[in-house]
Amino acid sequence: MSDDGKTNDKLIATKEKWVEERRGLTGRRNRDRLPPGQHLTHDWPVLDLGIHPNLSTTDWSLTVSGAVESPLTWTWDQFRAQPQTDFITDIHCVTTWSMYDSRWTGVSALHLMALVRPKPQAKFVMFRSFDGYTTNVPLEYFADSDVMLAHSWQGLPLTREHGGPVRVVIPKLYFWKSAKWLRAITFMEKDSPGYWELRGYHDVGDPWEEERYR
Repeated sequence: MSDDGKTNDKLIATKEKWVEERRGLTGRRNRDRLPPGQHLTHDWPVLDLGIHPNLSTTDWSLTVSGAVESPLTWTWDQFRAQPQTDFITDIHCVTTWSMYDSRWTGVSALHLMALVRPKPQAKFVMFRSFDGYTTNVPLEYFADSDVMLAHSWQGLPLTREHGGPVRVVIPKLYFWKSAKWLRAITFMEKDSPGYWELRGYHDVGDPWEEERYR
């Protein structure tokens, strides 16, 4: 495994400026399919920190730890041996684009939780990626029925630039919460901010409530 490229400092600075300017906020509240302040796209933009880990399935593993009864580590073969699920969901990015009808294949978050059994005091989840990225979510959002650890999109393996071999998919939140290149999940008793949350982005990130910034 090797990392390819450098951190995209220009993009990071631009997104930090959006926090200062409150870019994209409309103040509208609705439950339409397209959340307020979003526009529809038919192409899937590539947005990340600028580093695309060069991971083969042999290199990949996932560790789940923290406030759980049964921590686990999966190799690729163990991950693929789990029950596989398909969901069709929409994507909503904080940079104001949305894309409809993505078909994901992977392991549901509910199945993972049934195996590790989060302790009663577990209230939050932190995702860690192979590029150093982190993001946090309240446990109730990870425990939703349409959340998964996805390895395929539209019937094909996830490409490297879109987070393959495995990424998180949390459809009800802005897509920065759906961490690419997933390597670890930590169940936490107390909240802790991730990469963008430390830089002014919202702790939850509900698109219909325009929770873009803190």
